[in-house]
Amino acid sequence: MERMRTRKEHPTGSTPTPISAPPSPPPRWAVRAAQLITLLALPTGLWRLAMVCGFPSGYTEAGFVPFDTPGSKLWMLTLSVACELLALLSLGLVRPWGETVPRWIPVIGGRPVRPLAAVVPAAAGALALTAIWAAMPLWWTYPHTDMTPTGRLLVGVIYQPLVLWGPLLGAVTVSYYRRTKGSRTAHTNTPCSANAATASEPMATVVAPGHSA
Repeated sequence: MERMRTRKEHPTGSTPTPISAPPSPPPRWAVRAAQLITLLALPTGLWRLAMVCGFPSGYTEAGFVPFDTPGSKLWMLTLSVACELLALLSLGLVRPWGETVPRWIPVIGGRPVRPLAAVVPAAAGALALTAIWAAMPLWWTYPHTDMTPTGRLLVGVIYQPLVLWGPLLGAVTVSYYRRTKGSRTAHTNTPCSANAATASEPMATVVAPGHSA
């Protein structure tokens, strides 16, 4: 029996499908820097909370009067909480939730975070914080008549770490940008429609005339 069989064609054409590779893990120094940022605002926050509770915290009796009002206490409480929350946001630059929105967040949960959506506000915050606290090392060169000598020393010491907030945030932001910029792509071979159709056809068997199967 003479049989002629068509050869099964293998898909040769392919359509490259770009696949975004996940960002590389953050370097250890960036993780440590982000963790340090969360601690920088803590001493000043606790200092303000002490004033909210009625402690002069280094001010003279007369100097403490403007802070011992409901409005001032509300402001100091709000400022302390806001500063610590902003500091905690720095962790997003080294944690998975800074690359993919947590699923518990309505509507956008589970979606990837666009790098610039994190980089732009973080960079702006780093610049602003650097400018705000740049003069803090000069604290002791200015008179503080509303504070006691001990209070002046205490406040100067606990505020000095904030000088590092802006530069550290800037460094972590650069690290995040470098890890997430320009999605690296891999390519998988996806069969073209024509080749896919050919590959799916059953193998044909042809029996020559005059011969039985």
